[in-house]
Amino acid sequence: MGRVTERRRVLRIRDGVAGHRADTLVAEEPMEIRLNGRPLAITMRTPGDDFALATGFLVSEGVLAAADEVASVVYCAGATADDGNTYNVVDVRLAPGVPVPDISLERNVYTTSSCGLCGKASLDAVRTTTRLPIGDARTPRLTPALLASLPDRLRAAQAVFDRTGGLHAAALFDADGEALDVREDVGRHNAVDKLVGRALREGQLPLADRILMVSGRASFELAQKAVMAGIPVLAAVSAPSSLAVDLAQETGLTLVGFLRGSSMNVYAGEERIDLGVPAARRASGVTP
Repeated sequence: MGRVTERRRVLRIRDGVAGHRADTLVAEEPMEIRLNGRPLAITMRTPGDDFALATGFLVSEGVLAAADEVASVVYCAGATADDGNTYNVVDVRLAPGVPVPDISLERNVYTTSSCGLCGKASLDAVRTTTRLPIGDARTPRLTPALLASLPDRLRAAQAVFDRTGGLHAAALFDADGEALDVREDVGRHNAVDKLVGRALREGQLPLADRILMVSGRASFELAQKAVMAGIPVLAAVSAPSSLAVDLAQETGLTLVGFLRGSSMNVYAGEERIDLGVPAARRASGVTP
């Protein structure tokens, strides 16, 4: 849609020398998500992959779990006074027979580009029961060396970040460390929703043999999105929150934080990490 970046005139000062120049910025616009014609949420996002963003959001909310549960996804005309189409309102129509959730004030949320799902009435409202539980089948066992390679592979795929420096990224990797899909957005949770939405539409859920890598911290919202999509491993270059660790421990999610160089912290699900050391020796802290 040609709206991923925008140009702005700036005053640039380097080593005491000032001059005007054009700078490339990442675009940020609001998008309203409607469900069967009724407003459900507003998110600030980078335009692009909007249909995947909307359906991925509905996966994380427990509304969708399979591609055939979606009848249609369309941009809504009439979003302006002259009935124009801003391409900022997306309506997801559920297939016949798919339960429609109660869109009450408790569920109607405003999502910002920084904080993920905000305005939930209580923690219980956020702890949605996944329809795609993380199981042992097909879940990867990963070496520290493979995990350590993921941040550079993610960074290498961030095309828009190279032009703007203002985007978060999320990627799905297979157990061999191959990047299968990479999405960028001003909101890290939006980037994850775009990945999950694309996987939903391609009939790939649950993502039981995938690794989710994010460019920032691992918040509760991101851990929840991984769990809701059946992803067994979430890795982040920065810190997780305490609530994210709690959720990972409760659901069997492997949660890796501070993934920088050859260093990392495994906060939950360490059984998926292959250290090449017998379990008894790991428990005692003895390594070769």
